[in-house]
Amino acid sequence: MRFLRKILDKTGTLFEPGKKLAKIEPLFEAVDTLFFTPGKVTRGRVHVRDGMDLKRMMGIVFVALFPAMGMAMYNTGLQAHLAIAAGVAPLADWQTALYSSLGFGFDPTNHLGNFVHGLFYFVPIYAVTLATGGFWEVLFGAVRRHEIAEGFFVTSALIPLLVPATLPLWQLAVAVSFGVVIGKEVFGGVGMNILNPALTVRAFLFFAYPGEISGDSVWVAANMAEGVDAFTGATWLSQAAQNVGAVANLDWWQAFLGTIQGSMGETSALACLLGGALIVITRVASWRTILGVTLGTLAVTLIFNAVGSETNAMFALPFHWHIVLGGWMLGAIFMATDPVSSAFTETGKFIYGFGIGIMVVLVRVVNPAYPEGMMLAILFMNMFAPLIDYFVMQGNIKRRAARNAA
Repeated sequence: MRFLRKILDKTGTLFEPGKKLAKIEPLFEAVDTLFFTPGKVTRGRVHVRDGMDLKRMMGIVFVALFPAMGMAMYNTGLQAHLAIAAGVAPLADWQTALYSSLGFGFDPTNHLGNFVHGLFYFVPIYAVTLATGGFWEVLFGAVRRHEIAEGFFVTSALIPLLVPATLPLWQLAVAVSFGVVIGKEVFGGVGMNILNPALTVRAFLFFAYPGEISGDSVWVAANMAEGVDAFTGATWLSQAAQNVGAVANLDWWQAFLGTIQGSMGETSALACLLGGALIVITRVASWRTILGVTLGTLAVTLIFNAVGSETNAMFALPFHWHIVLGGWMLGAIFMATDPVSSAFTETGKFIYGFGIGIMVVLVRVVNPAYPEGMMLAILFMNMFAPLIDYFVMQGNIKRRAARNAA
């Protein structure tokens, strides 16, 4: 590490003020802080002393996403192999030659083969996300003369988990550009955005290219043959919107593990829980927000179950199915707890999460044309988070004033 430190110190002189590469100094700072803790420290009087800086916090979240990313690769390959085995998604010649040369074949029971096949779809999506977002981060950093924060590394890991495996890469690049620029940089960059950037990307794709990322069907990575774009299949949540009985006959544990159709990282509730345990134990994410989402979902679900409906099958969908279908688990653990776009006060976090839980069930049940709901629920509550914190703080001030007066 000393050798690397010497190389970076020597290279850093090329980015000093007045040098040729001074304009892209934020890019060098990003690389330097990726390997080493920044040398700058707070000077003067400070009131908060904590070992949890932004770099360490983002690093923990990134590691917590490993189970979801691993499951995304595995399930993408699994769904592809199942489609191939069913004969509904023949492969192009180049794909047949490529995967055959690896010696895995297309057997859904070959776990390593499933992972490797999914890797070929996950990696390009992640690379385009990182390259596109990184470009805008460097550009705005250079123009504003500020360092590039580590926050985008987490966003770059979340975005591939929110999209289908066969999403056209050019559409992804456009969406990431919109999410980074409009969802974050126009507000001033890291720490100033009011919307979750990853969900902003998802929302843009949903409204701009609904054919590729719709609530009714999700593309399954399997086919690139000429004349056939991809094999699509209704997600379990879409099936529930049509007939809850169809989902009731399915295996709940299969949905919990994540071996079902859907966007790459949203299918496995177990993977999300494993990562969630890490960020909750390390206090990177607030358990109050997650609890609020859970209780809000439970309360409204029980109300709809009790009311019932002869025309809307989603009224009968039970709570234990809501939490394993769609992006509920990924959203509740990693999106709703975003430290920037969520509520800051302790009471506000619970109220904010409870609102998300209410909204996600309302969208799923009342609007069955769009059976997901988690994305819109979080983005909606993102806009109300500052207002929630305001009223919570005003309430605390009034209570303290009343105690002092007494």
